[in-house]
Amino acid sequence: MNALVAGTAVSDDVHPIMSSPEQSRKIVHVDMDCFYAAIELRERPELVGKPVAVGGTSGRGVLTTCNYEARKFGCHSAMPAFKAKRLCPDLVMLPVRFDLYRKESAHIREIFAEFTDLIEPLSLDEAYLDVSHLASEASSVAWEIRQRIRERTRLTASAGIAPNKFLAKIASDWEKPDGQFEVREGDILGFLEELPVGKIWGVGKRTAERLHEAGILTCGEMRKRSERELMQRFGKFGHNLYHLCRGMDDRSVNPNRERKSVSNERTFRENLTSVEEGLGKLGELVDELRDDYDSRHSDRIIRECVVKLKFEDFQITSAQRAAEAIDAGMFDELLAEAWERGEGRSVRLIGAGVRFRSMEKVDARQLEMFEK
Repeated sequence: MNALVAGTAVSDDVHPIMSSPEQSRKIVHVDMDCFYAAIELRERPELVGKPVAVGGTSGRGVLTTCNYEARKFGCHSAMPAFKAKRLCPDLVMLPVRFDLYRKESAHIREIFAEFTDLIEPLSLDEAYLDVSHLASEASSVAWEIRQRIRERTRLTASAGIAPNKFLAKIASDWEKPDGQFEVREGDILGFLEELPVGKIWGVGKRTAERLHEAGILTCGEMRKRSERELMQRFGKFGHNLYHLCRGMDDRSVNPNRERKSVSNERTFRENLTSVEEGLGKLGELVDELRDDYDSRHSDRIIRECVVKLKFEDFQITSAQRAAEAIDAGMFDELLAEAWERGEGRSVRLIGAGVRFRSMEKVDARQLEMFEK
């Protein structure tokens, strides 16, 4: 199959979700099954069938991933190692070997490139592919990609196929492990009707709780709410929610993109007048940030924590500090530091975020965080 010349890259900023373009696209989201653990099991076949986790092997370490045998006991990524061992006393803990994982990821990306140049890696173990230019059915392309991965790496992958990135990513989780699922244009609303709101792109634990408190448990229920109501409750993100619950997403597949940061922010109906008020709101943002990081970016190494404030006169300031983890106490200190610059001005917006180290520059010293 012929490759397509890569499209124009866009910025690292999060783009608004809008209605789908007129011409239907063919997007495939490929997600490797328990990638790090699967590689380790391939290298150590004597561990097949046993519960295995990869991550910090000391009592203060955390899991980066685990296999399905371990997940049956309730183990999951970002879980402290000591807790995982309590849940599963026979859990085999293996140290991370990112050099090996990056090598395998590069091999898999070479397979993607045999079908398209429009590849957007999300992490070492997952990526979006735009195969709209190919004459073959997208489901056939996804199946062939998965077969080549299996034959050349002895690893399995799952895939989601849909007209856009949002739906494709959800679909890739539908037939895991080692399966694929397609959402066709005419099936979108039916597919989303009973989908829990926690499955929506960008909805973390705290946002899901707020949606539940509002009586919104599924995408079907969300479609009954107006865009105005959602934006009143969730700010600009309400605009995204309104479109996503209808399956609308026109984000393009961005080749060779490496996400540099992740953040969230909230604009308040009434300005905050004291740092104590700000600390209360910041706690919710940090909880959502941690949830987002744990669920989607846990393979990335944090290099900096950041707090952003917008004052009543729309002036913006930010405070940042080097860090290797999301530390609520550090965020509180950063907020207090930034708040002082307001010199008595009230605050209309608070943001919290982390910036990542480049994946190309992660070395053994930076990986020590997994052993702490």
